Amino acid sequence: MDENDLVKKVLSGDKKTISKIITLVDNRDPKVSYIIDRLYPYTGRCQIIGITGPPGVGKSTLINQMVKEWNIDKKVAVIAIDPTSPFHGGAILGDRIRMQDCFLDENTFIRSIGTRGSYGGLSKSTHEITKVFDAAGYDIVLIETVGAGQVEVDIARLAHTTIVVVVPGLGDVIQTIKAGMFEIPDIVVVNKADLAGADQLVMDLKTVFNLSSKEWKPLVIKTVALKNEGVVDLISAIEKHWVYQKERGSLYEKERDKIKEELLNLIIDDVKRKILENINKDEILDLYIKKLVSKEITPYVAKDEIIKKILKDINI
Repeated sequence: MDENDLVKKVLSGDKKTISKIITLVDNRDPKVSYIIDRLYPYTGRCQIIGITGPPGVGKSTLINQMVKEWNIDKKVAVIAIDPTSPFHGGAILGDRIRMQDCFLDENTFIRSIGTRGSYGGLSKSTHEITKVFDAAGYDIVLIETVGAGQVEVDIARLAHTTIVVVVPGLGDVIQTIKAGMFEIPDIVVVNKADLAGADQLVMDLKTVFNLSSKEWKPLVIKTVALKNEGVVDLISAIEKHWVYQKERGSLYEKERDKIKEELLNLIIDDVKRKILENINKDEILDLYIKKLVSKEITPYVAKDEIIKKILKDINI
């Protein structure tokens, strides 16, 4: 099957083909750029939702319940970004196992991918995979990221709505906020809200967010995912934030910023690849390392000379 046939099948929503394309994307196959270029005009229609939070707060269980609510009348794709296995280099697949209730549903597609050493909580493939689901007609693409903390800003840049999930008993909420975790959410979910301390945590969060200078004050929602409690309220909060962004015109701004960052990353990745390919030619690096070891040259001078030579070789 050639690339044009693959594109046609993705646009028709064929799950086997979508899965195949995602594998190509995740493996950085050379065909990917052609396929994404053909799919690109059909993107920009889906709602992207990011979910993050510390391990053990029940993100996957919560997502499982959300998908059940949505897939009555919507097509939902879930990208579960798992830690990369040190043995086979792929995703460990724990999240997909916990979402098995929805795995075979007609309107749901769940895919686990590994971080493969990428920082910021997202795999490098996430943007392209999101486009594949978008072009295939999925209404919602839900991305669950690895861990939480200051590096979890990537999901906030990609998603239209970012959700941080916490549970009672994680420690002082103010210290957690100072750590940077609450700089990114549009909604905070206090899951396992049947545990002691949940109401106090909700009050503390609302107090802090009400003092925020942000125009959108993050909503705080209580859930007990295992019992499917509060999930409808969470979905209503997501819709409220979506409508708010449409009315304020911020969806366009977010899309523009996202495209700018993605374009810069594509350029940087390509230039980096070309540099790494050419720096190994003619033993350039070894030559300058020897000069540095013998103190014939300084690191900054070596850097400038190497860059000048490489840029000339690759016509940049």
